[in-house]
Amino acid sequence: MSSEASTEELMNQFVLGNYGRFQVAFSHGEGSYLWDESGKKYLDFATGIAVCSLGHCPEVMAKALSDQSAKLIHCSNLYQIREQAELARFVVEKIMERPGKVFFCNSGAEANDGLIKLARKRAFDKYGKEAGKHEVITVTQSFHGRTLGGIAATAQDKVKVGFDPLLPGFLHVPFNDCDTLREVVNEKAAAILFEPLQGEGGINPVTPEFVEIAAELREKFDLLLMFDEVQCGAGRTGDWCGWRTILEGSGVDVEPDAVSWAKGFGGGFPIGALWASDECEGALGPGTHGSTFGGTPLASAASLAVLEELDESGALGNVKRQETRIREAVAKWDLPVLDSLRGVGLMLGFVLNSDVFSEIPALVDSGQTPSLYVVNKAMDEGFLTVPAGDDVVRWLPPLNVSDAEVDEALATFSEVLSSL
Repeated sequence: MSSEASTEELMNQFVLGNYGRFQVAFSHGEGSYLWDESGKKYLDFATGIAVCSLGHCPEVMAKALSDQSAKLIHCSNLYQIREQAELARFVVEKIMERPGKVFFCNSGAEANDGLIKLARKRAFDKYGKEAGKHEVITVTQSFHGRTLGGIAATAQDKVKVGFDPLLPGFLHVPFNDCDTLREVVNEKAAAILFEPLQGEGGINPVTPEFVEIAAELREKFDLLLMFDEVQCGAGRTGDWCGWRTILEGSGVDVEPDAVSWAKGFGGGFPIGALWASDECEGALGPGTHGSTFGGTPLASAASLAVLEELDESGALGNVKRQETRIREAVAKWDLPVLDSLRGVGLMLGFVLNSDVFSEIPALVDSGQTPSLYVVNKAMDEGFLTVPAGDDVVRWLPPLNVSDAEVDEALATFSEVLSSL
């Protein structure tokens, strides 16, 4: 079926308007670049919000999809799936380096729902229904997905409005507030869940002290310590596990009981996953959880190809090297509109000076937040970034991004901020 209508017209007419979309439609991509339908070229440091970890259309991923689709695309989880088992082995042996088991689904929201079910079922099996041990402790500025379980776990009111009654049993504490965490956790708690490096909340890293206290409470109240690494995991920080990068050199040595992944875990092909330690063995047995499309042969083959390429190409080392280059360059900028740079690896947040932006007439007239205003200005110059709250602009380039591409990004973004 052909149409003379524009992509935007077709989207407005036929697609549910639940996204606030930018007025651009892309036709193709290669590596760190995208081209829109008019032929304009963009340097992509948004990558589908930390999804395209090898950039657009990497050869290794295209080959894996082509080869596997010619053999077997889908097979029910009622049967044994070799590709899924190989991917799970990579997670256990290479990413976690600890015994445990893996469950595959289709997204980060599903993976986090799986963590919540895991924690509650484990507590139910061990203590019984009468104990009421079902509460999950999460933190402010978090984001755990758009399912009803995800928004109940997310400690941001804006995602909850209009969806009452919410799934009960969640307590929210201020992020990195050790004293409050100690106060609220008791025998009713089944788990503590947080992102080691918050994405949507503004690129906020967890403090080693907060992790240490959470681990102490785990031992005291026999709960699960669970990390949402949907955005910060799978190499984004320069290590397979984001919390290990953050804790490095701190003297705090803590490992979680369960972890969720998605986004860059599949390099652009939809897949989510959770790992559970042997402590959780048996909690989600037959009949307790499942996914029709979770861990299909095609999804598993694509994900494994991406992860193996990241491992073998030295991309994780490149992440840390490029972070150093970016920080050194930004430290030399003298721009009143920029307050600071925070984050880890290639998950970086440029914190804007809200006071300065409040005096920019064009911003005030636009009605946009400072971060959205800057993102739009950068897009005009052919540079794609993404907001993280009202006053933070995220850089999420491919993990194999080159020196030349980083230099181009620095030059363009500096010019955009200078023009303000």
